[in-house]
Amino acid sequence: MNIADLGLPVDVPSTALFTDQYELTMLQAALKAGTAERRSVFEVFTRRLPEGRRYGVLAGTGRVLDAVENFRFDADVLRFLEERGIVDGPTLQWLAGYRFSGDIWGYPEGEVYFPGSPVMRVEGSFGECVLLETVILSILNHDSAIAAAASRMSSAAGDRPLIEMGARRTHELAAVAASRAAYVGGFATTSDLAAGFRYGIPTVGTSAHAFTLLHDHERDAFRAQVDSLGRGTTLLVDTYDVAEAVRAAVEVAGPELGAVRIDSGDLLLVAHRVRQQLDELGAVDTKIVVTSDLDEYAIASLAAAPVDAYGVGTQLVTGSGHPTCSMVYKLVARAESADPKARLVPVAKKSSGGKTSVGGRKWAARRLDADGVAEAEVVGTGEVPADLAERQLLVELVKSGDVVAREPLDAPRARHAAARAGLPLSATQLSRGEPVIPTEYVQGRSGS
Repeated sequence: MNIADLGLPVDVPSTALFTDQYELTMLQAALKAGTAERRSVFEVFTRRLPEGRRYGVLAGTGRVLDAVENFRFDADVLRFLEERGIVDGPTLQWLAGYRFSGDIWGYPEGEVYFPGSPVMRVEGSFGECVLLETVILSILNHDSAIAAAASRMSSAAGDRPLIEMGARRTHELAAVAASRAAYVGGFATTSDLAAGFRYGIPTVGTSAHAFTLLHDHERDAFRAQVDSLGRGTTLLVDTYDVAEAVRAAVEVAGPELGAVRIDSGDLLLVAHRVRQQLDELGAVDTKIVVTSDLDEYAIASLAAAPVDAYGVGTQLVTGSGHPTCSMVYKLVARAESADPKARLVPVAKKSSGGKTSVGGRKWAARRLDADGVAEAEVVGTGEVPADLAERQLLVELVKSGDVVAREPLDAPRARHAAARAGLPLSATQLSRGEPVIPTEYVQGRSGS
């Protein structure tokens, strides 16, 4: 089965209503004014990283491509808009034939980004581009926040694998997206079967405390699990007394026991005691998995502990304190008229309070130092300097309405690992700090 053919995991006829009403009312006004067909350039960027973060991680690009393809106003959607009086008849007629026919460029999924990085550029008529604002931002803001948290956690974990297990802590569909983003950010597996089915992410899972409590004795629960899943299973050992549970686990499964899981208590202390006990019982290859409200700081604190894997839920799916990236979708250039050959002119919002933006269609490149380590994110308009021509970051994602950049999920996962490795070492510090490299702007003429 080709999982790319499964479509979106949502029970709605299309993604067209994953939008804000003002996008449709802007469209209606632009159609009436004769400006809806003006060629336009919108860009997605963030003005700042979440407080204390040193880099961002772009995730959700593949989901954006699905959403754009499924952005269709079918009969039921059009009827809803008509019955609510949201737009007028001519606008409904225009929407009935909506198909995005423009171009989308962006940072490849898994790439890191910084303040001002044009992580996605959407080009086409004003009418067709303005409608995509909310669905694009909702995907990128959510998925990139999860991926950034996952990246910090995987960096803290080092070579030890991470299990995503946050499905019960968020919306059921957000859980699937979060699992995908976590995989991009470095997690190895998920407990969410929908994520495994939709995206091919490896799934894991054995038992919870309820299974132990179901049985008259803890040993009976262990025996039932081993009989069903084999000696390589993972037994949960903190329902009652950990030391007693470890002893019973090894007696039931033998030294071939795959792993034990610890879900409470002083994880550093308990992990050391359990490791010593397992070794004394001859289960020297039995691994230790720890869970229990972990975040990147807790994971880092366990670096010296004899832990083999971490399971993370709540903190991951909520972005470890930063559930959004504050990305925005801004018009940066538009044609002087509806003539397809009309010149593009840069436009930008001017306001106080840090909400200004830079006009013009952007390119972006990452400058490296003599050792090949990133030293600056360079964002500009006009011609790309010759020394940066081979370091450009934006790639073509959609051409004339057709998706041209689909890839298996392992590709952005590997890309992120490489991108993070190319940053200065301070990028992986968990202490609060500024972006690990600065963003530099190069002003030139906006292309037409």
